Amino acid sequence: MRARAGDPPRTMTQKILAGRADDPNLNGDLVRVKVDQVVLAREPDRTLCEPVLSTAKKCAVEVAIAYDTRCVTALSDVAPGLSLRGAKDALNLGMLIARPGIGFPAAVHLERFGSPARLALTDEPRLASVGGAGMLTLVVPPSQLAEALVTGNVLLRPPRSVQILLSGRVRPFVCVRDVGLELMRRGLAETILRVDTEYQAPVVIEFAGPSARLLSVSDRAVLAALAPMLGAAAAVFVSDEKTEVYLRDQRRSKAHRGLLPDPGAPCDDVISVDLSAVDPLVLDEDGVVKPVREIAGKPVSQVILGGDSGASLRDLLAAAALLKSKRVPPKLDLLVAPPSRQALEVLAQSGALVDLVATGARLLEPDPRLVTGELYPPPNDGGVSLRTFDPEPSFPVSAQRFVVASAETLAFSVATGTVGDPRSFKRPVRVTVPRTLPTDDVLIVRKAKSKAKEAEAGKQGAIDVPKAYPYDHAQTLPIVSKRGKPTTASVLVLESLDDVRWLARRAPELCETVRAVIASHVPSGIVPMLAGLGILALVSDPGDLVKLRAEPTLALPAASAWNGQKQLTVNTGGGPVGLTWVALGAERDWTMAGSARSAKR
Repeated sequence: MRARAGDPPRTMTQKILAGRADDPNLNGDLVRVKVDQVVLAREPDRTLCEPVLSTAKKCAVEVAIAYDTRCVTALSDVAPGLSLRGAKDALNLGMLIARPGIGFPAAVHLERFGSPARLALTDEPRLASVGGAGMLTLVVPPSQLAEALVTGNVLLRPPRSVQILLSGRVRPFVCVRDVGLELMRRGLAETILRVDTEYQAPVVIEFAGPSARLLSVSDRAVLAALAPMLGAAAAVFVSDEKTEVYLRDQRRSKAHRGLLPDPGAPCDDVISVDLSAVDPLVLDEDGVVKPVREIAGKPVSQVILGGDSGASLRDLLAAAALLKSKRVPPKLDLLVAPPSRQALEVLAQSGALVDLVATGARLLEPDPRLVTGELYPPPNDGGVSLRTFDPEPSFPVSAQRFVVASAETLAFSVATGTVGDPRSFKRPVRVTVPRTLPTDDVLIVRKAKSKAKEAEAGKQGAIDVPKAYPYDHAQTLPIVSKRGKPTTASVLVLESLDDVRWLARRAPELCETVRAVIASHVPSGIVPMLAGLGILALVSDPGDLVKLRAEPTLALPAASAWNGQKQLTVNTGGGPVGLTWVALGAERDWTMAGSARSAKR
């Protein structure tokens, strides 16, 4: 995207939004922008019920897709995946349906729909990896997703940017996964928290620098996937000739657009990383990044290779080559979860899948509960569980109990049965990723040509509109300080950022009983999500949070009592407590209405 003469220098994020905003200068707390894509992956039914009842005949966006992600089902599952009525409503709107087994949404969307210099809205934070193709992906509440489907426009907070400048080349047996862990070790999360708190705006990580052009799009996606782990709203890479080649290999060359930051574009912080100085690293069970050598020698009982992030196709091929003619140790389970059908087919056609199976690997289906640890959790035998994908930010570290490392580190652990530095292999392998990639969308369903009566029949089975739970009057609410679904209307006083992310993940199902949340920090990217569900988002000092946890109830004033103020003081048995309402502009109206549907369209 080229800047017009006279325009101020802009970051990549500003370029994407300025070309779609009513106000190209992105002034104000909220700006109205045009949306290119809508991606539903976590609770598609929750969103699909709203535009249908607005008598929408067709989606107003370029691409709209719902991923039916539940692959592994059991008798206890009440409503696995996308419902039949939800699928009919989606197809009647002209949306696409991705069937179970197609792969993890983030990996599939990068391959089939990721488009540089476009804006996508989603309910899935892990879709941040699509930023590897230069696409900006933001998480918004269900009612805003519905608004985007109906009108093609939404209100967004203009994000701030933190730039990562990459230089040098990675050394043998060092993967891009290690580079991501190096960024975590350098305190990128603290930088993002500082910028978010200072400007009350979501933060986007922008990757640039001379070595950004050396990375493949798949490797770039591995780094972009870090965004939710670090507290950022999204991540975006430059779009250049490597992006164009990737899209050509995917038979989507027409989707390419160039995207580079302008020289002198104002970023809120800049971090430089020399790729040649990065060593093999791990993220241990306590969430601490350290060199592999510090935990070398620990026995390994489980290895999961693949998932939705952390390992590119090149990494999977390299791991298969390193394990060729090896055998899985007796007390170790090697599980392989290809990120997409395309990756699975390439592994099969190249013979790498045969090599992995001969090693003793078991294939897993791309079910989202794999990355959360609900399926195939770490065993309780004292051995280390190694995985390539990022842990779910909303799950506590104590519940994860696994170590994150690169694919080549995992390969060494399988070969030896213990954690070790992959540089101990005799020689690195040479891997060539095929240029001819399978692109058959056999598991993507499109609306079939049918008679109008049949289409109308699908409309009659539409899902009921979800009830709104507005915060519109003064309430005295019991205080709950632990994770879980309250039985009555309550206020959650949360201790950590992971607790806030946990609430954001489950907010649509908890909005009936969670009427307010109080924490020391609520990321600016999460505030609109809560506001769009009628949940009052408040922040307070850590000392005041201690006072609140000692109270049985809390009397909160009506939203109208704030009268435009950001902070109010409430009295407790431990003394006065200051509360700051972090919603801005129209977000306050959403909170009082219980839905972003009240926004002026």
